[in-house]
Amino acid sequence: MSKPIAVIVGVGDGLSASLARRLSPEYELHLCARGPDKMRAVAEETGAATHLIDGTDAGATAALFDGLPEAPRVAIYNPSARVHGGIAELDPVEVRRAVEITAFGAFLTAQAAARRMLAAQPDDRGIRGTILFTGASAGVKGFPRSSVFAMGKFAQRGLAESLSRELHPEGIHVAWINIDGAIRNPGRSEAADNPDSMLDPDAIAEAYAGLIAQDRSTWSHELTLRPWVEKF
Repeated sequence: MSKPIAVIVGVGDGLSASLARRLSPEYELHLCARGPDKMRAVAEETGAATHLIDGTDAGATAALFDGLPEAPRVAIYNPSARVHGGIAELDPVEVRRAVEITAFGAFLTAQAAARRMLAAQPDDRGIRGTILFTGASAGVKGFPRSSVFAMGKFAQRGLAESLSRELHPEGIHVAWINIDGAIRNPGRSEAADNPDSMLDPDAIAEAYAGLIAQDRSTWSHELTLRPWVEKF
């Protein structure tokens, strides 16, 4: 039997690479990014198919999901964008683009994935699929000079909560993951006097896998991950 399909939108060499490695034994992977360089190594390592798309392009996103050989069982949206600065100095064009990447792109992926999942037969657990959004603490609390990131992540979180109420009864698990801290991505490590202050991307990937495997009698619609030393 063929493997079920998992789609990861916004692939680089950090968390998304850990997600790809964690899911590759069980899923036929489809990795998506705007450029080929960041996803080339993980695609070669996992045997994944690659797709060059801009996650804010409605037509390209719909075509990607419509072109899959069958409905995906997993869809993960990772991209986000930051524009730092005081409210009086922000460039509206940059703000619009950042919110499109963080929030509108999440909507497009969710819409395209849900359309395919809703048309699919549920598995023996009564589940049609799982849609996960990579969030951040900015979706819970807005920080100074970070209003743009807060807008995007609050919108993403609201989208996930609304879709949870809409799609859970249809057998589609939707969850937003609050990554409350810095991720220990390649080339990035904690200060010597502050060990364990960053999240291990492989450990985050394991938490995503746990969400995917949850029994529907205990579905989570939101999960917060933080280092044990991170302040609440």
